[in-house]
Amino acid sequence: MLPVLVVNAGSTSLKLELVSGNDKSEVLSSLDEARGRATAIGHRIVHGGGRFREPIVLNSDVIGAIEAMSEVAPLQNRPALEAISEARKLFGAGRQVAVFDTAFHATIPAEAFTYAIPRRWREQYGIRRYGFHGLSVAWAAERAPTLLGRPIERLVVCHLGGGCSITAVLAGRSVDTTMGFSPLEGVPMATRSGSVDPRSIFYLLYPWRLSREELERGLENESGLKGLSGISGDVRELEQAEDAGDERAELALAVYVHRIAAAVAAMTASLGGLDAIVFTAGVGENSARIRARICERLSFLGIEVDSARNDGAEPDCDVATESSLVRVLVIRAREALIVARAVRQVLIDAG
Repeated sequence: MLPVLVVNAGSTSLKLELVSGNDKSEVLSSLDEARGRATAIGHRIVHGGGRFREPIVLNSDVIGAIEAMSEVAPLQNRPALEAISEARKLFGAGRQVAVFDTAFHATIPAEAFTYAIPRRWREQYGIRRYGFHGLSVAWAAERAPTLLGRPIERLVVCHLGGGCSITAVLAGRSVDTTMGFSPLEGVPMATRSGSVDPRSIFYLLYPWRLSREELERGLENESGLKGLSGISGDVRELEQAEDAGDERAELALAVYVHRIAAAVAAMTASLGGLDAIVFTAGVGENSARIRARICERLSFLGIEVDSARNDGAEPDCDVATESSLVRVLVIRAREALIVARAVRQVLIDAG
């Protein structure tokens, strides 16, 4: 099978993985390292809007559409476009595929993706919930049943990293999620605010307060855990500060846990119950403290975490007690694998 170079360009980093035919991954430090090794390239694109429900071979029209969505997801789509440009210079325009984070959420029903705003706004400007982290959620939804050795009907996936989202997955299909029109909505993140009252935005935009640029920078880069603590958006640093008695760090983590637990409960309502919860991405995989606190708040759902298992967790594993009514899984994110598979299928279908 084709070795695929997966390009994941974010706001602060460029992740490059060479995924072989047997699904083994090798992390590369530069695009140039893949020359002569990769036979195809897959680009993770965060925002595809309503147009792209499947991966697609890159061409000028597709690139233009990705650029058009950069206004909605500037921290994600713009770096991806820069990476596409560089990859096309090095490898040529052929055998490069865009794989969209939003595509997995195309199954969300209208009741979950429709905002209660004027119909004209929704139809003319495409204002709706799109959902993100779809590639990560897709892998978690595939991996969880394999890990447990049985089907999982009602699953909530907590992707907790620099960006954070909570998604309800019913029989393998997304039915609700916290991120919306952009990756800014939902629970608090490392530096992103998550959901805030729209009236507060109007208030801050009054001429004598903040400019549009200051507001955007604040919500995207200076809010979330960083804004709450005044210290950092990194959970590891905040846990250390909390242990040292820093009240700001304590508050930041408390808000984070509170909002995530509330979101899991909301997703459980969308599913009509809960069979398993997945923690994935940097914080989800590595912070036993955050997992334990979220699950403690959700104990009314029948979730019981085994402290020893949780403290020593190495993905992929189940950290719930034997008697827990809900399984608690820690799964390593493998977005690159999902991208590589999609690229191969697109190229096979294209002949």
